[in-house]
Amino acid sequence: MINIVLFGKPGAGKGTQAEFLKQKYNLMHLSTGDIFRYNIQNDTELGQLAKKYMDKGDLVPDAVTIKMLEDIVNKNLNSAGFLFDGFPRTLAQALELDDFLGKKDWKVTATIALEANDEILINRILERGKTSGRTDDQDEEKIKHRYQEYNEKTAPLIEYYKKQNKFYPINGIGSITEITERLSKVIDNL
Repeated sequence: MINIVLFGKPGAGKGTQAEFLKQKYNLMHLSTGDIFRYNIQNDTELGQLAKKYMDKGDLVPDAVTIKMLEDIVNKNLNSAGFLFDGFPRTLAQALELDDFLGKKDWKVTATIALEANDEILINRILERGKTSGRTDDQDEEKIKHRYQEYNEKTAPLIEYYKKQNKFYPINGIGSITEITERLSKVIDNL
């Protein structure tokens, strides 16, 4: 069982790389954004609850997010492993994930961070915004705000995983193939 947490600021290429990694290693890709959208579109009880928070502009509480992840993991117990994309984002979420996985005698195998200079990432997102239709990808101030959130809430997780010898920074600049090769090298050596 391989359980990988994929880190990186918006625009670092997590979603792109997750597609390659899930195929190559037969992992279940768990993107919190996709999970939220699925639950909301299918009007599940958890989706209704999450929507109430999101409609107010509030963050969905950790307990709701964790429950959504647990539901999907429990439906896919025969998976070769899981690729967590966009989760955990805070130390509290990391502790919840460890607790949940521990109850199954599993653990986070590795945390891999796609790293890149903010200015390069901002330009990537602005380019993506031209075709994605996402308004938050078209406003440089909103992008910078997302980075500030990342630095304040997610970056502290780096130390948490470093202390466990599970943190692997990867150069996120280069061609998609080059970055996939860097990620694969780390995973193959776990």
